[in-house]
Amino acid sequence: MNEFVKALSMIFGPEDLAKIQRVRVGIAGAGGLGSNCAQFLARSGFQNFKIVDFDRVEYSNLNRQFFFYHQVGEAKVEALKRNLLQINPDIKLDVLQVQIHPGNIGSLFEDCHAVVEALDRPEYKKLVVESYLPSGKLLVAASGLAGWGNTDQIKVHRVKEHFFLVGDLVSEVQPHCPPVAPGVVITAAKQADVVLSYFLGKCGVKNIDS
Repeated sequence: MNEFVKALSMIFGPEDLAKIQRVRVGIAGAGGLGSNCAQFLARSGFQNFKIVDFDRVEYSNLNRQFFFYHQVGEAKVEALKRNLLQINPDIKLDVLQVQIHPGNIGSLFEDCHAVVEALDRPEYKKLVVESYLPSGKLLVAASGLAGWGNTDQIKVHRVKEHFFLVGDLVSEVQPHCPPVAPGVVITAAKQADVVLSYFLGKCGVKNIDS
């Protein structure tokens, strides 16, 4: 047990930390939502991830994604893996630099307990949700996080027992309404909080899955 994990054990307690560590989280996308959600989960004690993204880091990503200037040009999944290991060197990461499509979506996260949808394009978001909604796994998606000045409207919506949707459900990314750090990071943090609450239970509240 490294020193970071020992510190987390003092926060959560050994039993609850062990619960967190047993969860395998699949993240579809390593951009603004996926990279930040992954870092928040890593900082919360999760240490078993499968992250899928085919893209590379660009300068235009640095305003909202968990990457750094020197990582521009690198594969996002590889750069994110290194960044997460800087938080906790004992994290277990499977990273795949592949594009999600109808032919592979059903198998990508079949070995995960939770799936976080963190993609940009509506058709791929829909693909992930439709593929994993019947699975009974925890599914956390996002809709409506663009722009600024309206972040109080970003909320967690429980759609079904195992399906949560985070966002204001309105603010789509458009030329006049771009994705910027505050809205993106708030949404990613709320996605991570859903995962933590689902498997650990809210403070003082019975676990919602029990």
